[in-house]
Amino acid sequence: MSGLNAKATLGPAETARLASLAEELGYRSWWAGDHVVLPSPRVADSPMEPTDPILDPLVHLSYVAAVTERIELATGIVILPQRNPLVLAKQVASLDVLSGGRVLLGVGAGYLEPEMTAVGVPMAGRGARSDEYLDAMTALWTQPAPEFHGRYVSFDHVDAHPRPARAGGVKIVVGGHSPGAFRRAVSRGHGWFGNGAGVTDLLRHLAGLHRAAAEVDRPARLGRLEINWMQLDPVAVTADDAGRYAALGVDRLVVYPLPLTDPAEVATFLERHADLPH
Repeated sequence: MSGLNAKATLGPAETARLASLAEELGYRSWWAGDHVVLPSPRVADSPMEPTDPILDPLVHLSYVAAVTERIELATGIVILPQRNPLVLAKQVASLDVLSGGRVLLGVGAGYLEPEMTAVGVPMAGRGARSDEYLDAMTALWTQPAPEFHGRYVSFDHVDAHPRPARAGGVKIVVGGHSPGAFRRAVSRGHGWFGNGAGVTDLLRHLAGLHRAAAEVDRPARLGRLEINWMQLDPVAVTADDAGRYAALGVDRLVVYPLPLTDPAEVATFLERHADLPH
């Protein structure tokens, strides 16, 4: 389930009701998106109107954590270059501890130039910055005496506790469809998050991941790359769709109940899709 930290579903009562319903229905994961600001007036690449409300994903997931017990809490995705990596590592570790180890940190390099400029981050080099931020966060979570020295972040003789509930740190899920995102997923992610219109799009992206696997090394600590997929068009997913995705190796099928204008319609969508593997 994705996107419910936005529009008509973001209120406290709606969040508590829909999160509890999703868990009761057996949904495995709950994903929250991220935009600090949006271009105004709207530009072609923007997914939302500038007046569309969207909550900070980590604040939203903290609320969801408090009203649920089992469902995974995922960012889908945090725009990583816009975040200070040490502050983000602290926030994510804190949420992971309070939720009992349920956090998946989905990240992306970003693509909206007006948003990145507004928060003081250049578009150029955002991929390299993302790679470095992930390495720095991993060092802070896993090293006995954390130390990291790079172009964009550098630290030593500091520490941060509590560590995430999982010994190897919070699971990282890399989102995106570019060659750089595919390489980042293979080299630094426990999983990959993608979206598209259907099986044809997924096959194209899986081919990109396969090419990336031949170009970069994958650390053994990451294990097998988990595949997370969200169908965008149509938003309704059939049992046949789900079966085809499972046959292609999708680990988490994420549904997106657009247009998010009526919480009651979202609840009905959840109920209709509850029998699919998530």
